Amino acid sequence: MTTAPPRVLAASDLDRTLIYSPSALALTMPDEHAPRLLCVEVNEARPLSFMTETAAWLLTRLAAAAEFVPATTRTRKQYRRINLPGPVPHFAITANGGHILVKGRTDHEWHAEMRRRLAEGSAPLGEVQEYLARTADPLWLRKERIAEDLFVYLVVERSLVPEGWVKELADWADERGWGVSLQGRKIYAVPRPLTKSAALAEVVRRTGAEHVLAAGDSLLDADLLLAAHTGWRPGHGELADAGWSAPHIHALDTAGVAAGEEILRRMLAASER
Repeated sequence: MTTAPPRVLAASDLDRTLIYSPSALALTMPDEHAPRLLCVEVNEARPLSFMTETAAWLLTRLAAAAEFVPATTRTRKQYRRINLPGPVPHFAITANGGHILVKGRTDHEWHAEMRRRLAEGSAPLGEVQEYLARTADPLWLRKERIAEDLFVYLVVERSLVPEGWVKELADWADERGWGVSLQGRKIYAVPRPLTKSAALAEVVRRTGAEHVLAAGDSLLDADLLLAAHTGWRPGHGELADAGWSAPHIHALDTAGVAAGEEILRRMLAASER
């Protein structure tokens, strides 16, 4: 008996879209009215990321109604720390599209294809590292991380970063086929061929999904949202700050962990329709 392909595929960014660190929860209501939270990530014995219990219930229902695909800029190691409710997703997009995980295992053929695209379409990682070493000031630079030997991000003291430095980096990077994204205390430099939408297209091809839903909050999610039939962005993050949208994208007013719950509620409703 042949299993019918899923009619709907729901792809979503994770951090600050579906799951939230304590500093990003935005619990602005009185304490007695705060939602019950479920911890979904532990790192070095510390609770790190949360979603509301209602959001957890909605995600479990969504995974039953559609092909749910996490789509994150996290490395594979960072992604595997997350313990989402419901079944383990059959597909997951990590490293901003550099890796597709199939039942938790790395798809090496996809990674080789992405390496080929990077070699053809962007300057090498070493050139970007050298520029950052020359221009990032130890006064505000806290950490530099190379992610899966694919892209680089800086952890910074954001209030001390000189006005205009991120834009200068973005202009320099753009000429070399790279993009820049500022998310909280992290500044990402990512080669333009390395996209969540490229990996999403491959997952859609394999699943045969007919309708694609997507959600995300940062500039690194814009291509993912544009590749979907219907999408949502929360009322916080880079996209909200820039007023970014598109005809098929719903710009929510809700911010913080409540936005993750609203996104899942809307994805589930769209899937069940």
